[in-house]
Amino acid sequence: MPLLIVALAVVLLIFMMTKLKLNGFIALLLTATLVGIWAATTGNLAVDGETVGVSAIAEILEAGIGGQMKSTLVVVGLGAMIGRVMGDAGAARRIASRIVDVFGHGGVQWAMVITSVLIGVTMFYEVAFVIIVPVAFTLVRATKSNLLWVGLPMSITLSTMHSFLPPHPGPTAVAGMYSASVGLTLAYGLIMAVPLGIFVAMVWPRLSFIKKMNPQIPEGLVSEKEIPEEELPPLSISLTVVLFPVIFIAGAALYDMFVDSDGWFSEVINFLGSPAIALLLALLLAMYVFGPRIGRPMTEVAKSAAEAGKAMAMILLVIAGGGAFKEVLVAAGIADYIADMASGWSISPIILAWLIAVILRIALGSATVAVATAAGIAAPLVASAGVSPELMVLATTTGSIAFSHVNDPGFWMFKEYFNLSVTEALKSRTSYTTVLSILGLGAVLLMSLFIS
Repeated sequence: MPLLIVALAVVLLIFMMTKLKLNGFIALLLTATLVGIWAATTGNLAVDGETVGVSAIAEILEAGIGGQMKSTLVVVGLGAMIGRVMGDAGAARRIASRIVDVFGHGGVQWAMVITSVLIGVTMFYEVAFVIIVPVAFTLVRATKSNLLWVGLPMSITLSTMHSFLPPHPGPTAVAGMYSASVGLTLAYGLIMAVPLGIFVAMVWPRLSFIKKMNPQIPEGLVSEKEIPEEELPPLSISLTVVLFPVIFIAGAALYDMFVDSDGWFSEVINFLGSPAIALLLALLLAMYVFGPRIGRPMTEVAKSAAEAGKAMAMILLVIAGGGAFKEVLVAAGIADYIADMASGWSISPIILAWLIAVILRIALGSATVAVATAAGIAAPLVASAGVSPELMVLATTTGSIAFSHVNDPGFWMFKEYFNLSVTEALKSRTSYTTVLSILGLGAVLLMSLFIS
C-alpha cells in the first residue's frame, strides 16, 4: 500500500504540473500535504519515532523546506551571483571564447566533460553545477548550440562523480558503514565512474528524443550586455575566480581524506573549504576584480548580484518544494516499509544493496536515505559473503542515482536551470540517471570477478 500511495502521488504531481499548469512549488506542497494526510489518518506519520496527527504536517513540510534550503540556498544563491557578476563583466565570455579556441565548436562537449570530471571529483553536484553553468550558458550563445547539447554532458558527468565517489557525502558515509577504505573506494570508483560518465555524457545529447528538445536559457541568469572583445577581462583573472572555490573546497576534502588531525590548522582548512565560505569569498573576489579593479562602480556590481538573486527566487522555491515532498515521504515510513520488505531477500549482497537503494531512491527521492538504509541492511552480509566492502559501497551508491524524478530536489534544480517542462526533464534526467545506475551495477559485478 505505501508504494502504491507514492506512485499515485507522483502521478498526481505530474498531472497538476502538465495538465493543470500549476507552479511546481504549489504542486509539490499540495501533493506532499495529501500524502501527509493519508499517512496521518492511517497511523503511519511519525516524527522522531513518535506517531503524529495531521496537525504535524505543516511542521514536517517546514522541516523539509528548511533541511533542503540549509544545504542549497547559500550554494545556489552565491553561485548564481558569482556567475552573473562574471557574466556582466565579460569573464564568462572570455573563458568560453578560450574553450572554443582550444576545442573548436565541435569540441565544447569534451570541454564540459573534462571540466566536470576535474571539478566534480571532490565537489558536490550542486556546488560544481552553479560554478560551471554560467560558462555553459555562455558557450551555448557563443556556439549557437542547443542548451542540452552543452549542458547535459556537464550535468551527467557531475552526477556520476557526485554519486559514485568519495569524498562526496553518500559514498563516504556508506564506506564507514561497510568498514571500507575510502581511498581504495575512490580508486575503484574512478576506474568505473570516469569511463561510464564520459560514455553516457557523450551519447545522451545525441539521442533523437533529446535532440527534439530546444530549451532556452532562463532569463536573468546570463548577461545580455555586449562587451567589445578588447574590454573583456584577462583569461587569468577570469579563471582565478572560477577556480578559487574549487581549490578551497577540493583542498579541504583531500586534506580530510589523507590527514587525521583535529588541531587549529584543520579547523582553518575546514572553515575555508566549506562550500558556503569558499563561495562567499569567491563572490567577494569577483565583485572586486570585476568591479573597482577595472573601474566599474560597486553599485553596478551589486546590481548584478541582486538581479541574479531575483532570477533564482522561483528556482529555489521549487527545490524547496522538492525537499518538503521528500520529508513527508520519509515521515510516512516509506523507508522503513521497504527495509522490512527487503530484509528477507536471499540474493547476492551486491545486487541486494543496489536494488534496495534503487527502490528507496524511486520511492523517496533522497539518495542519502537510500544509501544509508540499503547499507544498513546489506552490511552484515559482507563478511559472510566474502565480498569486497569497497565494491559494496559502489554497488550501493550506484543504486542511489537511479530514477531521479519529481520527488528528488536535484531533479527540480536540473529542470529549472535548463528551463525544461516536467515531461522533458523526466525524459532527459530520469533516463540518464537510470542508465548510469544500471551500467554502474554491471561494472561493479564485473570488478567483483577480480576483487574480493
